[in-house]
Amino acid sequence: MGLIRQAKLVVAVILVQLGYAGLNIISVFALKKGMSSYTFIVYRMAIATIVLAPFAYIFDRNSRPPMTWSIIAKIMLLSLFDPVLDQNLCYMGVKHSNATFTSAMCNMLPAFAFCLAWIFRFEKVSLKKLHSIAKVTGTIITVGGAIILTLVKGPPLCLPWANEEPIDHHQSAQCYSAQTDFVKGALFITLACFCWSWFVILQAITLRSYPCQLSLTAMICFWGTVEGAILAFVVERGHSGVWSIQFNIKLIAAFYGAMQSSVTYYVMGMVVKEKGPVFYSAFNPLATVMVAVLGSFVLSEQLYLGSVIGAAVIVIGLYLVLWGKAKDQSPPSQCCMIDEVAPETQRLIDDQQC
Repeated sequence: MGLIRQAKLVVAVILVQLGYAGLNIISVFALKKGMSSYTFIVYRMAIATIVLAPFAYIFDRNSRPPMTWSIIAKIMLLSLFDPVLDQNLCYMGVKHSNATFTSAMCNMLPAFAFCLAWIFRFEKVSLKKLHSIAKVTGTIITVGGAIILTLVKGPPLCLPWANEEPIDHHQSAQCYSAQTDFVKGALFITLACFCWSWFVILQAITLRSYPCQLSLTAMICFWGTVEGAILAFVVERGHSGVWSIQFNIKLIAAFYGAMQSSVTYYVMGMVVKEKGPVFYSAFNPLATVMVAVLGSFVLSEQLYLGSVIGAAVIVIGLYLVLWGKAKDQSPPSQCCMIDEVAPETQRLIDDQQC
């Protein structure tokens, strides 16, 4: 029965990563069709709020702590980091690169989160221990892989199904000029990674005073809708047409993104609760492979040797971090258990001796 349960968890995480890959592809396709990334995020978060709010109300109504101004401020700051800044910067990076490049660069997320966790003492590092050295080395390798992926292009792999056939010459020239500016795209994606990392740290702090994950997620989506709408109105002022949405790829992308967010939060909570965050994070590079395959088929994105090498280096660095994290988690938890039980055990020993 245990093996069946573990198999279900593995399948669930793989399906989530496949969903992320699909979201990456469909969102890029919608953006190429003229959808504004700002309004896309607003619609996506609004739908996610509508979906999550009833479940949060039902399942957390008896365990929800009282709301305070401090908690509201933290939630508003959380939603500012993600989805508002993180996703907008990420989509700006997509516009200057492509889906495969963006997905590979996003593999730096665990490394950035590890650095911030180290700074804020959520993560302990001792350079005398092998697993700590692996975490630091893996972080450096991951950043190095991102630099290779950004600056080293190399020859194209010339996949037969990735030959672009531009419909409009002017549109093709615009897409080409945007997609060749990989340095600018890498800058936007790196900033997005930092915002997401700050989100993770602040979320860990917020959960200490507001431990209801489902309600917290629903409120993050709500405030993300509000703050994202304000940003969209400012950036897209004078372009009211960006708010119009019909039954086309734009609406499908918004609904798909909302459903993906809702399902991901549920699966993430289930897997992290039973197997820990390292188990869930270890599957993140799967999305890069899936996006590369789907992007070459669906979006006709050409793969380059430099991108493949850089992505491989990122994955190696990421798994070094995850290996060190896995070795780091089990022993400390045992030590913590011993520290907590030791006084009680000592009292029992003293009573028996008396």
